[in-house]
Amino acid sequence: MATPTAVLQQIKSGSTDPIYLLLGEDDVEKSALAHEFEALVEEGLRAFNVERIHAGDWTTGDRLAAGVAGVVAAVRTLPMMAPRRVVLLLQADTVLMPKRESEAATRALDEFERLITSPPSDATLVIVTASVDRRSRVFKLLAKHAVLVECGVLESVADAERWIRNRTAAAGVSIAPAAARLLAERCGPDVKRLRNDVERLLLYTLGQKTIELDDVKEIVGPAALQDDWAMTNAIEAGDGKTALRQLALMLDAGLAPEKILGQLGWVVRAKFPQIAPTRLRNSVEAVFRTDVDLKRTAGDPRVLLERLVVELCERGAGPKRPGLRT
Repeated sequence: MATPTAVLQQIKSGSTDPIYLLLGEDDVEKSALAHEFEALVEEGLRAFNVERIHAGDWTTGDRLAAGVAGVVAAVRTLPMMAPRRVVLLLQADTVLMPKRESEAATRALDEFERLITSPPSDATLVIVTASVDRRSRVFKLLAKHAVLVECGVLESVADAERWIRNRTAAAGVSIAPAAARLLAERCGPDVKRLRNDVERLLLYTLGQKTIELDDVKEIVGPAALQDDWAMTNAIEAGDGKTALRQLALMLDAGLAPEKILGQLGWVVRAKFPQIAPTRLRNSVEAVFRTDVDLKRTAGDPRVLLERLVVELCERGAGPKRPGLRT
């Protein structure tokens, strides 16, 4: 399975494989990545060598047969005044999960499978689909002979930055490189937070042609949590410094103190009977006291939660750590 970033590098180098299958529910990224393949052909020659075929309405056997025959013909056509042709097969669910309603459709799909196993070297076929039956014969052939690309899966800040540029471009707005970089660094590869912050940015900059760095600074919060359970994991390990740092990130990201307290209560109920049975009663009492104090607004919620985290780390697995008492 290849990443979109790796495929973009292949496109830039001009050295691509004959067939790509773009998977996943992220339609914007799939569409943007499919569009990038057009760069394999000089702009002035794309009218002759880039073909976009939509398979969304191939709902009957006859339409499927005609459509697949057109795809095969398009891929096997020699490029004109260029070293390569690019064929984009969009909404390909009907091809990858077909209903073989006629003998003609069956013959056409057999020909499509032959194309997969023996594609021409001077063409690149890009298949874009929302879903696929991974048990099907055609998918197994693609898994063997094509490059599978999972879209919508972010693994790094660079992935997040590309995701942001794709989203803003799809909305008809450009974003300054520094602005995209800052937003990616703040959110990390967290698709949910990225989606929310981009939507807020688009509303905030409504009417602007470009999103600038100052716009991002006005909208986004501090760095995102990479692991929602990092605080509770640190408490289990008795690592007070890490637990307090993760608590600060959660509060700065806008997470409600009550929800954080819920996590702390869970770790006491679920984990302490095994990792600290002799300290369970005092830990439960500490959670209860903090809950009451939060409801009475008897102090700054941050201070109350920090005190509880320190107490739980002192009662967690492993030895007490110096310098954590309040």
